[in-house]
Amino acid sequence: MKVNNVEMVISAVRPAQYPEDGLPEFALAGRSNVGKSSFINRMIGRKSMARISSKPGKTQTLNFYKIEEQLFFVDVPGYGYAKVSKSEREAWGRMIEQYFTSRSLLKAVVLIVDIRHKPTVDDCMMYDFLKHYNIPCIVVATKADKIVKGKWEKHKKVVKDVLDMDPNDPLILFSSEKSMGMDQAWAEIEKRM
Repeated sequence: MKVNNVEMVISAVRPAQYPEDGLPEFALAGRSNVGKSSFINRMIGRKSMARISSKPGKTQTLNFYKIEEQLFFVDVPGYGYAKVSKSEREAWGRMIEQYFTSRSLLKAVVLIVDIRHKPTVDDCMMYDFLKHYNIPCIVVATKADKIVKGKWEKHKKVVKDVLDMDPNDPLILFSSEKSMGMDQAWAEIEKRM
């Protein structure tokens, strides 16, 4: 998809605030600081639409980005970040769970993992949650440029095995630095629109 028009529409914390455009939505989930904002910025061809922070836990709302008047990317708070209070983490969890399980416009969740490390317990819990609720999932393994090409297949196998991935779910190697994986990611998103 060629992206010219992007608008950050709203940062929502409850369903009454969700956009009512009726456009398909694709949520981006992953642990804190895994590269969700970098993924969004690379996919939409912007340097700083989604704010990138070195401090984990920066996204605390559901951020709706309208793309080409055709779809929304929905950036959700990262999980696995210990430096926020337990009650705050639980509130984020409820907000995300409510969105994931009740939003009919949600077409798929893009689960972002770091290809350099095996998926965390939290990554596995998120993947299992999506499978339990039959929410389509596109797994994107970021930072592929940090690993030599000859080891990509080995790292992909680790991700697939640890997540116990459904063979029907795509696994896309991605690098926001090298613009790698963009076409595959857009193809998977467009297929589900």
